Amino acid sequence: MAYVPGVALLAALAVGCSAGSGGGASDADSKPGNPAVTTAPPGKYRTLPAPCRAVPDSTLKDLLPGIAQLSRQQQEKALRGAATITYDTDRKVGCSWKSTAPDSSRNLTIDFERVVSYDPAVSDEDRARALYVKKENAAELPGTGGGSPEKGKGATASAEGEEREKEKGTSKPGDDQGSADPSASSSASSSAAPSPSASSSASASGAPGPSGSGDEDLRPRVLDGLGDAAFLDDLLTRAGSTAQHRTVSVVFRTSNVLVTVRYGEQPALVTKVPDSKELQEKARSLARKLAEVISG
Repeated sequence: MAYVPGVALLAALAVGCSAGSGGGASDADSKPGNPAVTTAPPGKYRTLPAPCRAVPDSTLKDLLPGIAQLSRQQQEKALRGAATITYDTDRKVGCSWKSTAPDSSRNLTIDFERVVSYDPAVSDEDRARALYVKKENAAELPGTGGGSPEKGKGATASAEGEEREKEKGTSKPGDDQGSADPSASSSASSSAAPSPSASSSASASGAPGPSGSGDEDLRPRVLDGLGDAAFLDDLLTRAGSTAQHRTVSVVFRTSNVLVTVRYGEQPALVTKVPDSKELQEKARSLARKLAEVISG
């Protein structure tokens, strides 16, 4: 007679365990606050171009005219460029070139940075957008109020990156408008018509040319039609009694890749000012070619 109650007890326990496990699963599934985690998409670009081979030799000879005056062996060495030291060629690469001619020396540097977001909620492109915005804001472009057309498109992602280094004695085309040296104003008004040298100097400094000259605005500015976003900066520096050095920088973003072109000139004559228009046109043209190289 003791056997029957034992069987009944085992059956009751089995039913109880089954009911308990089912209720627990139902409770876990019904708990709020556990949505499925969505991972942001990866960047469009997974690799970077070889920087020292990204610029054709013909373009380099145009940008660095002093190369044409070298011997064949020296030309080959100059055209190879010098690769930027980097510890992760999948993420950041660069190359630089330099040439010296009797009238001036010129230098060119290009940098590619492939941005990767380590936050699963932030895409590589949004991360690149935030870094680009920081670079543009650091450039303090006139007339932009420190803003950027890129803001509002994912710029809320944390923006770490390089801050633009500011040099003493630097100036941008148009920065001195409204605060010109009185002696310069007096000298300018002493002649009824601008001399060729005066017109050349105005053009070289980036200031608007004479009325009717058709000169474009050469101040640092946002650029259209280059990548997803782009801007141009123009710095004229001078240290002591040395010649003035102008550096034009073009920075643009295409998806999750940031590209920087720096093109500079230092004339041999201390009194000569590098031509803004020429440097800007060549830097922009090179930037467009690099955008094509990246898109493949």
